[in-house]
Amino acid sequence: MARLSISIAATVALLMGAAGAAAAPTPAYEQRAAERYIIQSEAQWADSLATGKTSDVERILADDFRGVDPDGTMSDRAAMLAGTRVSPPAFISNRIGPVTVRFYGDAAVAQGSETWERRSGEPRKGRFVWTDTWIRRDGVWKIVASEDLIPPEPGR
Repeated sequence: MARLSISIAATVALLMGAAGAAAAPTPAYEQRAAERYIIQSEAQWADSLATGKTSDVERILADDFRGVDPDGTMSDRAAMLAGTRVSPPAFISNRIGPVTVRFYGDAAVAQGSETWERRSGEPRKGRFVWTDTWIRRDGVWKIVASEDLIPPEPGR
């Protein structure tokens, strides 16, 4: 029985060592540079609502992205790109507000707000508040999940 225990322990140690050696470590990143990239990317995504520019959205969203719109609609990357293409006639502007980014290894959570103005319809002006989940894969930061809300206006 002791021989079997040593054999199992040795096998587990060997497998764990092999698994660790097979998984190449992801190179470290400079957190301040990553934070600047994420905040700049968030600003570009916000701006795309008014410009219809999809290249930034294509770069930012992961292929497996899933988002929740303010009305509760779930969307994927393709739906977000399609929405970006058709939104400019409805929006005059969409500007990012303060953004907070917190890092958890190769994951980051960005939370912020945007102020927007529509060309017509009610309300003409408003705000989004949002949370985006970023993952660093192969050295590249991408959004994998997003949730947007439209908060009530002050006094309502």
